[in-house]
Amino acid sequence: MENIDYSLIFIAAFLAIASPGPATLAIANTSMNQGRVYGLSIALGVLTGSLLWSVCAAFGLATLMFSNVWLLETFRYVGSIYLLFLAYKSLISAWHVKSIPSMIDPCVGLLSVYYRGLLIHITNPKAVLFFGALYSIVIPADSSSYSLLKVIGIVALVSSSVFISYALIFSSELMKNLYMKTRRAFETMFALFFGTAALRILSSNIDP
Repeated sequence: MENIDYSLIFIAAFLAIASPGPATLAIANTSMNQGRVYGLSIALGVLTGSLLWSVCAAFGLATLMFSNVWLLETFRYVGSIYLLFLAYKSLISAWHVKSIPSMIDPCVGLLSVYYRGLLIHITNPKAVLFFGALYSIVIPADSSSYSLLKVIGIVALVSSSVFISYALIFSSELMKNLYMKTRRAFETMFALFFGTAALRILSSNIDP
C-alpha cells in the first residue's frame, strides 16, 4: 500500500518555495521594474527550472549528483557568479536615473527574461539539495512511477502558484507605484540580497 504523506509534501514544498530566495526576489524585481508580462515570463523560467530539478531528482539524477560532488561544486560556482552579476546590475540600476517611459525596455525580449529565471534556478545548488532530500528521504525507495508523478504534480502546483502569485502581486499598480517612489532603496536591497546569497552559497558546505 502507498505510504506517502502528500499533505506533508505539500506543506514542505510550500514553505521551501514561498520563502524569500534568489528566484522569488528576481521575480519581484522584474515584476516591479519591467511589468507584469516580464514578471510572468521570468516566473515561468523559474518554474521550468523547478520542474527540471523535480523530475531529475524523482528519477535518480540527484543520487548521481550526490555521488559526484564536483557537479554540485560546479553549480555552486556558476550560480554564485550569476547572483553576483545580478547584484551588480541592481546596484548600477540603483544609482542610474531612470524616467518612467524607460522602465520597460523593448530591447529586452521575453525569451531572454525567461532564460534568466531558468538560469537562476538550475544553478542554485540549494534547489538540488532540496529536491534530492525530498525524493530520497520523504519518498519511499519502492514508490511506483505513478506515485512519483503525483509528487511531481504537487510540487509543480505549489511552484506555479507561488511564482505566478509573486509576479502578479509585485506587478500590481500599488507595488509599481511604491517601486517608482523608492526605486533606489529597492534596487539597493536587491543588490545586497543577491550579493549576500552568492557569498553564502560560496561559503557554505553543500556536500550531501
